[in-house]
Amino acid sequence: MGGVAANPVILTVDDDPAVSRAVARDVRRRYGERYRVVRAASPEDALDAVRELKLRGERLALVLADYRMPRMDGIALLEAVMDLFPLARRVLLTAYADTGAAIEAINVVDLDHYLLKPWSPPEENLYPVVDGLLEAWLATPDPAASETRVVGHRWSAPSFAVRDFLTRNLVPYRWLPADEPEGGRLLAAAGLTPQDVPLVVTADGKSLVAPDEAALAAHVGLSTSPAADFYDLVVVGAGPAGLGAAVYGASEGLRTVLLERQAAGGQAGQSSRIENYLGFPDGVSGAQLTDRARRQALRFGAEILSTREVTGLEAAGSGRVLRFGDGSTITAHAVVLATGVSYRRLDAPGLADFAGAGLFYGSATTEAMNCRDEEVYIVGGANSAGQAAVHFSHYARQVHLLVRGPDLRRSMSHYLVQQIEGIGNVAVHPYTEVAGGEGDGHLERLVLRDTRSGGERTVEAASLFVFIGAEPRTEWLADVVERDPRGFVLTGPDLLSGGRRPAGWTLHRAPYHLESSVPGVFAAGDVRADSVKRVASAVGEGAMAVSLVHRYLEAQ
Repeated sequence: MGGVAANPVILTVDDDPAVSRAVARDVRRRYGERYRVVRAASPEDALDAVRELKLRGERLALVLADYRMPRMDGIALLEAVMDLFPLARRVLLTAYADTGAAIEAINVVDLDHYLLKPWSPPEENLYPVVDGLLEAWLATPDPAASETRVVGHRWSAPSFAVRDFLTRNLVPYRWLPADEPEGGRLLAAAGLTPQDVPLVVTADGKSLVAPDEAALAAHVGLSTSPAADFYDLVVVGAGPAGLGAAVYGASEGLRTVLLERQAAGGQAGQSSRIENYLGFPDGVSGAQLTDRARRQALRFGAEILSTREVTGLEAAGSGRVLRFGDGSTITAHAVVLATGVSYRRLDAPGLADFAGAGLFYGSATTEAMNCRDEEVYIVGGANSAGQAAVHFSHYARQVHLLVRGPDLRRSMSHYLVQQIEGIGNVAVHPYTEVAGGEGDGHLERLVLRDTRSGGERTVEAASLFVFIGAEPRTEWLADVVERDPRGFVLTGPDLLSGGRRPAGWTLHRAPYHLESSVPGVFAAGDVRADSVKRVASAVGEGAMAVSLVHRYLEAQ
């Protein structure tokens, strides 16, 4: 389509003519100048309209669907719409008697909201909901209107790095192998050869050759520069704890900025399915949970900056100064450290050469489709490894889960152990570790060692995924805040062992529960010493840290 893009579409669906006219009228009255309002009188008409929008390359922003309709209810309709327009916001219109079904739909189709009929007056009951959903939709890149394309090779580590960065930051893109026709055409158009990968072609037609993360972020719509020099609260790390702190800080009136080194969500964001998180009985992917939390933080006014690696922290009077790798700084009254942990690297001969080319740390969702009908090896015995094994079982011919101990029960949740035991193409190998890797340009073989006998065997393996250890990224804090021998940040009572106070602590009071050895600097989530390594507890600590920030600020 040429010229100016058509206005995005709001679709209303109701089989009751009077209700259908009323909802379309109310929506058109407020949004008709900026959106094209399409009214469908049945689910069948709605699906026909959605398919036509997809074929014409138009954008679908929002669907309001009645719950009770013949032949197809609103939940089934919204599921079908998701297949074509996964980013469209979804609202279920329901009577009071059907609120149970609406609540269930929140988990079934990732419903954004449900509205009780009648919604009069719309100024109070309809427009505030729709305003918020449209704001969230506008803040999310729309692949139908703006598609990023990535050309590369499967076994190219830089190609994997680009795909992983885009995937984890929830930026839609299309992957085009360089040795297939469409990928080759794009390379030729850019004057490149198949060796000049990865090539990223942005929605506005700009070509980026092997871009670093900062350049990539800037060209795909991610924010990288702060809007101000001074904030009430800076949160470092956008995992569950950091997102929780950002949501609660911004919602309670603090001018809040969230800094992320690579991608929001942390390790939890890479989980293919979290099934023991409160409120999601059917489970939720890490990406879905991250997207919701990110949108929620933005809605409350928090800034979220990507590819900003913090390299230093210092106290300057009542301010706390954070220094970035490029030498620039940002200052705040208070800081929440929520940098989480990283997977530990495997130390075995030959493996380092295959990072991003068959050897992956986390990244299960990014690579799953490439592993169809292959033998996949996973190292780890905790929940992340178990979730990856279940996810890969849908793609791989056989999944091999390697654990050093006798079984999975020591470190994996019971529900995951039961799931794995019931999956035919997942094999658990106890007392097994990786002793080496071999291959020509990418991983092709693994050397496995029995930890009891020391015996070794070599197996064919194109993909190895590692989910072991928990190393905090706190080297930059070494001379600033007190840490335990493993690098985790000490807080609250843990700083008062033996009746002493932290070195340099000048306040009359003792550190608050989540406060570090520097007043006004708090730690939350996995980076904090002796924290519970679970998503729910990390979110809770993020919220608790904000309440302590308020207490700290009030005492200044």
